[in-house]
Amino acid sequence: MTTQQILSFGVIGLMMAIFIWDRFRYDIVACCALVLAVAAGLVPFGKAFSGFGDDIVIIVGSALVVSTGVARSGIVDMAIKRFFPNLDKPHLQLALLLIVVAVLSAFIKNIGALAIMIPVAFQFARKTGKSPSLYLMPMSFAALLGGLMTQIGTSPNIVVSRLREEITGAPFTMFDFTPVGATLTLVGIVFLIFFHWLVPERQNENPSLEEALDLKTYFSEATVVEGSSFDGKKLNELLQLGDGEVVATAILRGHSRMSPFPDVTLKAGDTILLEGVPDALDRVVTHAKLKLSGKPIPEARAEGNLVSIEAVITAESMLIGLSARQLSLWNRRRVNLLAVSRQGHKLTERLSEVTLRAGDVLLLQGSRRNLPAFLQEFSCLPLAQRDIMLGTPRRGYVPLLILAAAMGVTAAGLTPVSVAFFCAALAMVVFRVIPLVDVYKSLDAPILIMLAALIPVSDTLRTTGGSDLIAGWLGDFAAQMPPFGALALMLVTAMAVTPFLNNAATVLVMGPIAASFAEALHYKPEAFLMAVAIGAGCDFLTPIGHQCNTLVFGPGGYRFSDYPRLGLPLSFIIIVVSVPVLLYVWPAL
Repeated sequence: MTTQQILSFGVIGLMMAIFIWDRFRYDIVACCALVLAVAAGLVPFGKAFSGFGDDIVIIVGSALVVSTGVARSGIVDMAIKRFFPNLDKPHLQLALLLIVVAVLSAFIKNIGALAIMIPVAFQFARKTGKSPSLYLMPMSFAALLGGLMTQIGTSPNIVVSRLREEITGAPFTMFDFTPVGATLTLVGIVFLIFFHWLVPERQNENPSLEEALDLKTYFSEATVVEGSSFDGKKLNELLQLGDGEVVATAILRGHSRMSPFPDVTLKAGDTILLEGVPDALDRVVTHAKLKLSGKPIPEARAEGNLVSIEAVITAESMLIGLSARQLSLWNRRRVNLLAVSRQGHKLTERLSEVTLRAGDVLLLQGSRRNLPAFLQEFSCLPLAQRDIMLGTPRRGYVPLLILAAAMGVTAAGLTPVSVAFFCAALAMVVFRVIPLVDVYKSLDAPILIMLAALIPVSDTLRTTGGSDLIAGWLGDFAAQMPPFGALALMLVTAMAVTPFLNNAATVLVMGPIAASFAEALHYKPEAFLMAVAIGAGCDFLTPIGHQCNTLVFGPGGYRFSDYPRLGLPLSFIIIVVSVPVLLYVWPAL
């Protein structure tokens, strides 16, 4: 073993130990490992920051933007209502999410399938009051398992198919992977449903302000417009869109005020006084296509210039004792009052007639230029900025069409997944799905920095010849084993290597070794090549070995040590099930 190989093993081993220790944030640890590798001469100065341009960083960053676009569109909420049953039990919700993600992952890139279902998981978590961590890690693992079912499901399958063609002259076909992959997916999903409790419930280290502030409900009003799908429907049908988090306090029809009985039939022109949390109000207003109080603001026509912010009325504010009607907010300041929150009080009058008090929280809509001056003039304290979708323009099905196009061209092999998802993220901006000011907010910088720093560090195994050294040791050891032992060794080794190497690189390194095993033992190579592909595609032990695990790391609030808690027993099950199934489907003799 050379000095460089010892240093490479030492840097990576120390880094992994500190990751597991979990005392320092993961991006800081990764950056320190990169600096140490450069200082030791393992990574050349010119390659130190090569990871920032790596496809994995582009894929993860782009997927975060695309997922945000899908969530902002409101289409996910509509899909839940229309296509998903009204599930309120976490086990059933989890089962549905895992099955959908796994099936999608068989035909599209698993990270794309995961990206489109993450907003659905957050909706389910909100409905049941559970942490999203209950759903996200199992979904990531299901995406990895689903990718095993077809040739295009994951990169290792594509690479191993090419290796088989080089060895035997015939590649694996699209569904050669299905018998083994489908069996592993089914077994894995059953395990994840019943043993997801192995991962403790976590909270995102950077929670949304809505969670941190725990604001009470807002009072708002909205009008049923001509052509609304709820013209002629019952009030209770409208309120069902809010999942029990929105109530109506009154219905105004002409000059009459009506009690909000559930069986009241709504008509165009009715104004409904609503009370609920912002997200639930947004679902009701968006899906029913109601019109909020307020008028168009010409100064905010530019995309991203129309914003909604929350502000608290201070004791010195001139707003105290006045109503929105008396203030003429729109005429004088081009500001709309969308909602009011008053702790401990239930508001029943029209929004424009509410007499404002110190401590009221206002939801204001206006241009980025006008709102700061308004807050300063009227002594209102803005709350830390958070995403308020109530009153925000939507782009309907555009985000899903963009995501479908990206996944379609990737599945057809027209472009690499990095290019496809980067174009999809760009399209989200070009088609105004996401305001420019919110694009960079959707990126999880610590995750991207960690990935960019780890890529050149992990590559030192290859450049120093460390991976070849390991391969030689395994070759000497496995040559004396029976078929099932050599097969299990290949699978375990691929699982162990893939956190440090790209999964496709793992197949390139381990594939020829597996083929040489088969040749030395006078066996057919197919089962051994499949074992390498399965091992490379099943990284359940770390958040850094596959983009899917990385994608859910931040949003789930997970720790590095959480992954092996669920992933280690799942890996053991995959090994135990894979070996006999592989030998049955692809006989060694």
